Parts: sequence; structure tokens; C-alpha cells
Amino acid sequence: MNTHGKWLLLTALAASLSACGGKEGGAGQQAMQAMPVSVVAIQPHDVPMTFEYAGQAAGFREVQVRSRVEGILLHRNFVEGRRVKQGETLFEIEPATYVAAVDQAKATLAVREADFNQAKRTYDRVLPLFKENAVSQQDRDNALGAYEAAKAAVEAARAQLKQAQINLGYTKVSAPISGLTSLDIVSEGSLVSPNSMLTRISQLDPVYVNFSFSDNEAQKLRKDIDAGRIRIPANNGYQVEVKMADGSMFSQVGKINFSDNVVNPDTGTISNRAQFANPQAMLLPGQFVRVILKGAERVNAITVPQVAVLTTQQGKMVWTVNKDGKAEPRPVEVIDTLDKDFVIGAGLAAGDRVVVDNILKLRPGVPLAPKVAAAKPSASQPAAQG
Repeated sequence: MNTHGKWLLLTALAASLSACGGKEGGAGQQAMQAMPVSVVAIQPHDVPMTFEYAGQAAGFREVQVRSRVEGILLHRNFVEGRRVKQGETLFEIEPATYVAAVDQAKATLAVREADFNQAKRTYDRVLPLFKENAVSQQDRDNALGAYEAAKAAVEAARAQLKQAQINLGYTKVSAPISGLTSLDIVSEGSLVSPNSMLTRISQLDPVYVNFSFSDNEAQKLRKDIDAGRIRIPANNGYQVEVKMADGSMFSQVGKINFSDNVVNPDTGTISNRAQFANPQAMLLPGQFVRVILKGAERVNAITVPQVAVLTTQQGKMVWTVNKDGKAEPRPVEVIDTLDKDFVIGAGLAAGDRVVVDNILKLRPGVPLAPKVAAAKPSASQPAAQG
């Protein structure tokens, strides 16, 4: 239905709303004396604008704690779900096999060092004799080869010892980061293999909140920005707030630290992420919240008190005072709510006078005696001028 059609319907409806009052009065009352009403004069002005999206908290860092060696899981040294510190020993795997491997590697190294010392002494004896032609080139080469082989064997034995010591160290599984642990995935007494998942740790301070908005929303916003209807903070510098599931507000204010530059083809949305301080761990990974972005403004917006707006079957309407000082219904488009006001997207212009009281008594053409509304203006509506 076009705007003209809506206006006709609204006019008819407005007339019916006041029909009862007209029937009750006598002929003298039909003279239509000017009805006193309070009005606000429309003055376009910049108003704050917020965006709200569904979000989900995520750990700043989330790591999987896994075993590096095979063995029986002997001990769990932490309470599940509690905070642990980086480097703290979380699990102990039965170390006997790895202690034995270290001892064996030490013994092997000792043998290789003895062989090396013997080969070195032999080479040290052969070399002067070779220079005096007392031994053959073959004898000299054999002594040198044995010396170099023994030296390499020592290096290999040292590497084997180092690897055995590393594996022994892996029998104590430490926390790679500080954070909150999850439930155990493997119980004490179980046989674990290399790369077995043992638990998870989430770093919660700071904490991330992921959210997204549709590509359609993004395109509309870009058009409004290009047209000068909306102004947004530079460099995505929104003030980000979080509303918890119970309606309370999270105490910390965050900042957007990531906005994707591609649209997810499966969902048609653009991913974003905000970061918050979370010293009390009030936000937990997986928790659903509402993300509120503040800092944008509607430029030269038109607002009216909510009490001035009527809802009809044809949509929203307000009563205005026309140039003849008479009541005139006006269909309007409400695009946002701000405190006790509605933000109007279409239907009103600068200088229009909107009636804010006695609106149910009005009908088209009723003479009005307007006065500036006595109520204090809201944060979004400056006081109307007479």
C-alpha cells in the first residue's frame, strides 16, 4: 500500500477513534473549539546508535594437553575445572621404563667414550711412527679411521642419552599455559600412548567473544555511511559491551580486534571478534551472550516521544499540527528505539509539530491550540522551540 493509501486509512481510523466523544456532546459542542494539546517541534540532530548481535565466548588461548610418551598414567596432580599455572605438573606417567633407558644410554656412552679414548691413544702412537716411515700408510689410515669412528660413536651415544632424558621428562606432563582445566579425558591407571588427549586448558583473561552479522546488514550499513546518514568510529573503534543471559551487563568494556574480510559462503555472515579483560572469569568458553556495539551515530536523525506514536493495522502514525492549526494524521516509519523516544525513518521533517497528549481524542481537521510540551526532553530530543 502506498503512502497516500495509508494516509486515507489512518484518517478514517482516526475519525472513528473520536466518534464516541463526538456523539456524547450536544450541538453546541460540535462547533469545534480549539483543543489544547502539547507538541514537540521536530529538530533533526545526531543521536547515538547501537548494534546488537548474538555472540559466544571463547578462550583467549585454548590448548590440548597430550601425552608425549607411552605408559601407565599414575597421578593427576590438579583439581578438574580449577586454575593451573604454566609449568605446573598436571600428570605423571609411570617412569620406570624411561629411567632404565636413561641408565642404559649412560652406560652406552661410557663404553663409546672408552673406545674413543683407546682409538685416540692408538692414533697418537701411530702418527709419529708414520712420519718416520716406521709404519705403512695403511696402518696410519686404519688408526685414523678407528679414531674418527669412535669419536662419532661418542656423539651418537650422547644424542641417545639426551633423547632418553627427554623421554623421561615427558613422564611429567606440565601445563603449557595458565588457565582453567577441563574434565579429565583419561583416568588414573589407564595406559596412554604418545599423543593421547589428557585434558584441555583455556586461558580466560583476556577472553574473546565471537559474533557475526549478515552480509545484507553490512551492505546496508555501507550505503548509509556513504550517504552520510550514519557515522561510525574510525578503525572499528566501537565500545563493545556484553549482555549476559540473565540480562545483566558484563562489567568490562571490550574492543573489536578482528573483522573478517570475507563472507562465509555457508551462512552469509561476516565474522568478528572482540577482546575483554576477564579477571574474575565471569565469561566462560562456549557461553552465549549478546554483543552491543556503541559509538556510532545517526546523523540528523528525527526522534519523537514514544507516547506520541499510535499503532494501527496500517502501521505507525502520529498526529501533527498542520499549517492551518488543525489536527492531521501522519504515517511514520519507526526504525529504532532510543530511551523513551522512537527514531523515525520516514514521515516527518524538520519543523513539523507532533502532538504528544490527548492523541486519542483527536480526529482530522480538529482545530488545535498547541503549546510546547512541558515534559523535560530526553537525551535524544532537545527542547522544542515555541
